[in-house]
Amino acid sequence: MPVLLVAVVWGSSYLAAKGVTTADTVAAVLVLRFAVVLPVLAAVGRRRLRALSGTQWRGAGVLGLVLAGIFLLETYGVVHTSATNAGLIISLTMVFTPLAESRARGARLPGAFMAAAGLSVLGVALLTQGAGFTAPSGGDLLMLGAAVARTVHVLAMARMESVREADALSLTTVQLGAAVVVFALLAAVPGTGASPWAAAADFDAGDWARLGYLSVFCTLFAFFVQMWAVRRTSPSRVSLLLGTEPVWAAAVGVALAGDRPGLLGLAGAVLVLVGTGWGRSAADRGRTATAAAEPSDETSTPSQTTRTPLRHTPDTSGTPGR
Repeated sequence: MPVLLVAVVWGSSYLAAKGVTTADTVAAVLVLRFAVVLPVLAAVGRRRLRALSGTQWRGAGVLGLVLAGIFLLETYGVVHTSATNAGLIISLTMVFTPLAESRARGARLPGAFMAAAGLSVLGVALLTQGAGFTAPSGGDLLMLGAAVARTVHVLAMARMESVREADALSLTTVQLGAAVVVFALLAAVPGTGASPWAAAADFDAGDWARLGYLSVFCTLFAFFVQMWAVRRTSPSRVSLLLGTEPVWAAAVGVALAGDRPGLLGLAGAVLVLVGTGWGRSAADRGRTATAAAEPSDETSTPSQTTRTPLRHTPDTSGTPGR
C-alpha cells in the first residue's frame, strides 16, 4: 500500500510542478525544491556518505549531471504541456529502457515486447494530437527527451562499476547535490530567469504548499518508502506498483486540472497504458527466460564464474523521487 501511494504521489507531481513553475522560474524552483531535501538526506546518511570512496563520489556526481538534465527537461516540459501528457509520455521510459538494454547486450527482445513498444509509440502520437492532428507541442517533445534521459540514467546506474556497490541513500544524496549545483549555476546565468530568492519572494501560500509537496512527498517520502519496500519485498513487485504512475497522472490531470484530451487523446492514453504495461511484462518474461537458459555456477567454466554479471534490473531504491 505505501508503494502504491508513492505511485499516486508521483502521478500528481506533474500537476504540482505545473502549478508552481513558469518558464522563467524552472531553475529557481528546482533549487528551492531540492535545497529543502538535501540537508535531511545528508543528516540521515552522514556516516554512509563518509564511507564512500573517491571513485564512488565521482561516479555519483556524473549520474547527478544526468539527473539534472532529466529534471530540467521534465520541468520545462510540464510547463508547456498538460499534466496528463507529461505523465503518460514519461512512462515510455518503461519501454525505452529494455530496448536500450537489449541493444547494449546484443540480445533480442521478444516479439511481444516489440509489438507493445509500437503500441505505446502509437499511443503517444495520438495523445499529443488532442482534438486533431497537429505537430506535437514543445512540451511534449521535452517530455519525450526526459524519457530518453531517464533511460540513460537507469542504464548508467546499472552498468557503472564505480557506483554498483554504493549505498542507495548516499548515491541519491550525492546525485541530488550535483543536480542542485547545476540548477544554481543555471539560475545565476543572466537571462535564464528569476533567481531562487526572487521566485520565493513571489510565492503565495499555494505555491509554497505545492513546493513543500514536491519536496517532502514526491522526493523524501517516495525515496524512503522505496528503500523500505525493496528490503521487505522484491524489486519487481515494487517496480510493478510504481508502474501505475501514468494511470494516476492521467486521473489527476483529468480530475483536478481539467485536461480534456479529446477522443484521439483518450484513445492514445489507453494505448500508452496498455503498451507500457504489456511491454514491462514481456521484457520481464524475456529476462526470466534468459536467466533460466544461462548455465548455473555448478556447471559454468572458471572464466564464466569470474565474469562480472550485468545488472538487468536496477534496484529502484537508488533512483531519486520525481
